[in-house]
Amino acid sequence: MKSLAASAALLCLTSVVLATASSWQSGITRDPPGDFAELRPLHATYSFGWSGLAAATADAHFTRASATRFELDGTGHTVGLAGALWKYEVNFRALSDARTLHPIETVQNETIRSKKIATHLSFSSNGVNRSRAENGATASSKEFAFQNLFDLHSAMLYLRSQPLRDHASYRVVVYPTTSPYLATITVTGREKISVHAGSYNAIRMDLKLSKVGKNLELVPHKKFRKATIWLSDDPDRIILRIEAQIFLGTIFAELQSLKMETASPNEQSQKGS
Repeated sequence: MKSLAASAALLCLTSVVLATASSWQSGITRDPPGDFAELRPLHATYSFGWSGLAAATADAHFTRASATRFELDGTGHTVGLAGALWKYEVNFRALSDARTLHPIETVQNETIRSKKIATHLSFSSNGVNRSRAENGATASSKEFAFQNLFDLHSAMLYLRSQPLRDHASYRVVVYPTTSPYLATITVTGREKISVHAGSYNAIRMDLKLSKVGKNLELVPHKKFRKATIWLSDDPDRIILRIEAQIFLGTIFAELQSLKMETASPNEQSQKGS
């Protein structure tokens, strides 16, 4: 009888988990890319910090690599006291489909003190294959099956393509490096904001994250509470500033400089093909 009761309880719990997983998936935003102008080639630098103190810097270069692909290349490293206490360096490259704005491939190489971590994400219409290796060891692979999946780069391209009207909300599943998350982004208004790169009219958005568990159930994020993102309210819709509330306090990223580039004749020809 005890065994039967335990089996019944397990079956009931499994049914609840599956029902919960199904319910949140029905609320995912499945609209196609919007008709907002695509992002122009650019070179941007950002500073990162914690509780008002600068801790890291990053360079990002976005371009249209071909007629069908967008590419984002980036580098970053800790600076100042943070660099002395916690050495961190990263090289990043992401490819996205220029028509669907879905991710194709992400490659990230990190150096954390003496540890080197290489991560490779290969996306398809059915999900992602993640390959990850530490200090040159044999890479371990992991599959996550989920349709309409984004990485960080493609998620931002998709969101900026949308109308982003006040009070609009979008829910997308993002796979940054090792785990999937449900991101809920809500447009909370428009305002003027000043960052190191200048003063801008901005779109303010709130971000909430939930981790997607092994059985596709939602799990509270243990370290992340919420974040606010400001996008420039202009034809470029550039990330101006991000403030995130985490278990250690407030961390931020802020645009330091921005250079919009003119597409080469070859790129313009590819865009029109």
